[in-house]
Amino acid sequence: MSAKVIKNPEIVNRLFETQSFAWLWLIVRVYVGWQWFQAGWTKLFKPEWMETGVALKGYWTRVIVVPTQPGARPPITYDWYRDFIKGLLDGGHHVWFAKLVVWGEILVGAALVLGLLTGIAAFFGTVMNMAFMLAGTASTNPVLFGLAVFLIMAWKVAGHYGLDRWVLPAVGTPWGRKESST
Repeated sequence: MSAKVIKNPEIVNRLFETQSFAWLWLIVRVYVGWQWFQAGWTKLFKPEWMETGVALKGYWTRVIVVPTQPGARPPITYDWYRDFIKGLLDGGHHVWFAKLVVWGEILVGAALVLGLLTGIAAFFGTVMNMAFMLAGTASTNPVLFGLAVFLIMAWKVAGHYGLDRWVLPAVGTPWGRKESST
């Protein structure tokens, strides 16, 4: 018995698999990338991020608090994530983790703006967005997360107007590989 192939609607194919909408992904990619780059760049020259990590320590200290007032909700909904953040805080990991946040934001942003390994960069952006949302920070994270998911889905063409136009064929994308004769 063979599996039935369910085909995508034509608009899905055009959006995610052809260069017809590469212009749209350029706009989305640069917008999301610029948001990440700016977020990291503004922290890069601040000692509270790059030397001591006290900015992150202060944030973690605030979000792990469980309020005692009736009806008040903690910033972090999931106990397992609160325990994870508390473990990082108790271990003094804010010093190196703050640098990781800053460089992660800058690198994801730069890669997206340049269209370099767009799908991978967007994936790491969603990882950061999810971590921030789990820690109770809404801000722009839900919008950036949603847009990054679309960039991941459009990875084949999202970097067409960017470095991926040359990088992806050079590293051997699935559509550029030769069939092996075995």
